[in-house]
Amino acid sequence: MEIRGLTKSFAGERALVEADLDLARGEVHGLVGANGAGKSTLIRCLAGVTTADRGRITIDGEELRQGSPQASERAGLAFIHQELNLIPHFSALQNMLLGVRKTTRFGLIDWKRSSVQARAAAERVGIHFPLDTRVSELSVAERWLVMIGKALARDASFIAMDEPTASLSGPESEKLFSIIRDLSRHGVAILYVSHRLEEVLDLCDRITVLRDGRIVDEAVRGRLDKKGLVRAIIGHDIRSPEDREHFTADRSGRPIFSVRGVAWRGAVKDVSFDVFSGEVLALGGLVGAGRTELAHLAAGVRRPDAGHFELDGKRLDLADEAAAVEAGIALVPEERRSQGLMLQHSVAYNMNIASLVNLRSFPALPFLSARKGRRQAEDLVDRLSIKTPSIDTKIASLSGGNQQKALIARWLNSGIRLLILDEPSRGVDVGAREEIHAAIRALARSGVGIILISSDVEELAILADRVLVMREGRLTGELSGRDITEARIIELSYHTADSGQGEPA
Repeated sequence: MEIRGLTKSFAGERALVEADLDLARGEVHGLVGANGAGKSTLIRCLAGVTTADRGRITIDGEELRQGSPQASERAGLAFIHQELNLIPHFSALQNMLLGVRKTTRFGLIDWKRSSVQARAAAERVGIHFPLDTRVSELSVAERWLVMIGKALARDASFIAMDEPTASLSGPESEKLFSIIRDLSRHGVAILYVSHRLEEVLDLCDRITVLRDGRIVDEAVRGRLDKKGLVRAIIGHDIRSPEDREHFTADRSGRPIFSVRGVAWRGAVKDVSFDVFSGEVLALGGLVGAGRTELAHLAAGVRRPDAGHFELDGKRLDLADEAAAVEAGIALVPEERRSQGLMLQHSVAYNMNIASLVNLRSFPALPFLSARKGRRQAEDLVDRLSIKTPSIDTKIASLSGGNQQKALIARWLNSGIRLLILDEPSRGVDVGAREEIHAAIRALARSGVGIILISSDVEELAILADRVLVMREGRLTGELSGRDITEARIIELSYHTADSGQGEPA
């Protein structure tokens, strides 16, 4: 595949500028860049969803008709997005066959032939579960296998994968890498889009870096290390764990938030700890350790089976999320699109919704000032460097990193006492990650208590003042100051907790 001079503008702003890119058969080609760098625009052009203003795409010497998804599919191009577009109530087999040409010469559906074709693709990617299983019953990793099988059932010679490991565990990711390498050996070209730079460096034969719509670097495997790749992506180096800010909160007084003997359905077991004003307290551990469940309990999403929470020394009885917010506790959930954002509303609406009391025309009257609302939204966009055409733009159209920053911005003026962040930098680029970290530190400096959940141990080492590590629903240890290292967090993640744990950490 050859891409020459591809250029695309939206609302007068260049999203892609004179892009030139080659992809060979059997090549795993990494595509990296900050959110808004032009990766999605390039993929949409390849998929026929967007027509470039100028430039051309050729496959085996034949020019691809732009603006036609059908032409892209006929040319052997397949696309697997981070939000997998599967029909939950259909079986795996039915999803794999959607859109596949399967009619006989009499215009009837040749189910037998189509099923044989789909089952062969399923065997090729190592699907071992029954294909009549509903997609809603499958894990995220299994759904990815269905999507890859769906592409192979269409005889795809090129597959673009967008953030394929964002929701996968380590072993699941390794299985996916094995499948990608096998596809590569059989001549399938893979365009691999990911913010996990270690994966890109290890897996990809070549890497193309986009910044502000332009290709700023292209490197073969081994020419760039992670530090050099980060510099190419954002134009400067990022902070190292040694440069992180050290713990400054006063732990001699009363904690801002306390967890006392909390338990829930075997996922959380007799957990106790305190969070102090201005502290970034991190919960580390493996996927399934109980961290998200604990966050949901603290934010009123669920009610604990045992134990309780305290805010500023007062015992809480949270009936729901609204009660938690009213008390001063907010949650930024892991699934921002389905659980955190109102996608069909504007950027301003999503950011202002938690601080409407600040936008009243007169404090005693329930009437909002549009002028105050615009001023607050524009200030938040500036403070967090949110890239958006305007504050009136639908938030669904923003990149993942900018959506996440807008979700965090929602709570900056809300007067909350405790903010819980579940995987705040998942699926965002290194530049947005730094800006999110800066917003978290600013909140902590203002006296807000922070509970941070992250599977990225490097992020914990950079950002956290204290780390509590969980395993199988229990706390296995506490780290603070210079004891917070990636090695110690990983060690404690595999450590067996004492069965009698229950005292505050």
